[in-house]
Amino acid sequence: MFYAYILYSAVRNKYYVGSTSNLQNRLKKHNTNHSGFTGHTGDWRIVWSEVFETRT
Repeated sequence: MFYAYILYSAVRNKYYVGSTSNLQNRLKKHNTNHSGFTGHTGDWRIVWSEVFETRT
């Protein structure tokens, strides 16, 4: 199973679109202090997700 998802950060007032096979672990990674678009804010939350059989 794969998830397509949209996250929102109130700190940045931005959305992020992604896909993963483990949504909860991926959200935890987005909210860690890392380099990259989603790093350094720690307030990302899921605003939409949908499950698919395959990544494509």
